[in-house]
Amino acid sequence: MSKNLIMKKFQQTVRFIDMSSTESRVSTKKAGIPMRTETEMFDVILQTAKVLQVDAVAMSGSRTDTKAPKDEFQDYDVVYVVDDLDTLTSNLAWLDQFGKRIIEQEVTLGTNRLYLMLFEDCNRIDLTLCPQEHMQEWVDSEAGFTVLEDKKGLFEIYSPSPERFWIHPASETDFEKSCNEFWWVSTYVVKGICRKQLVYSTDHLYGICQQELLKVLAWQVARDRGVVDIGKNYKYLFNYLPSEKEKELSALLDFSSLDKITQSLLATMEFFHQEAQYLAQKMGFKYEKEVAEKMMRYANEKLLNHLENKEHNSKL
Repeated sequence: MSKNLIMKKFQQTVRFIDMSSTESRVSTKKAGIPMRTETEMFDVILQTAKVLQVDAVAMSGSRTDTKAPKDEFQDYDVVYVVDDLDTLTSNLAWLDQFGKRIIEQEVTLGTNRLYLMLFEDCNRIDLTLCPQEHMQEWVDSEAGFTVLEDKKGLFEIYSPSPERFWIHPASETDFEKSCNEFWWVSTYVVKGICRKQLVYSTDHLYGICQQELLKVLAWQVARDRGVVDIGKNYKYLFNYLPSEKEKELSALLDFSSLDKITQSLLATMEFFHQEAQYLAQKMGFKYEKEVAEKMMRYANEKLLNHLENKEHNSKL
């Protein structure tokens, strides 16, 4: 069947889909449209795939993770394996059949095309179009997946890689690099605060320093439990740690002003110093305690001088 005939057939078929499961519900959104059920979402995902004649359909993400909590914010991470990406992307009108969108993004990731869609009924689909010859790249990018439709058996030679988010016990080299990165980048945060650069300071503090802190905490877990799944962005990390640790970390996450960032930085440095020493002791690693203490003094002195200068200038 030619691609033109496929698209024509698709347009005829989706009128039925729209009336039965999508447009009828979207049209009542203003009156409080119910969120489509998982069954209804799978129906429209698989029906659309059938009409487009994609080669295979699979799903990844939290809906395939038995440990993930079930809630209304779980999206549908779906991949369509295709043999003619150019034709499908030349006219994207078929995306309308998933529902009426509030907002969307189109992303090119290597050879794949991603369509991230949030619908008016609050469901979300992250759809990847993956050329058949590049399936390995998609498989490697996912921690796990479930095959929904694969009549050609394309996925039979591939296996999920759940270890993508597993944390292993640290090597001494990894530990040394993490400590060096933390203390080095802390100077950037100090500089940003003194220059009154809130975004710059926050980016380095949360995006780098506190990520190294999370890494050290994760290594503590791995030291005690062996290889564990901490999830993407450490989302399961605190399942393995005392609740006090999560509270202590949460207290560091106020970046609403330069004063709050200053407090967060100093507390983060103390926290990292404490946890890094503990891990080094348990693992038998060398910890540059003198360097850490010098860096904390450096930060305190620079920030104190900055505060004194600010107070002096305000009195002029």
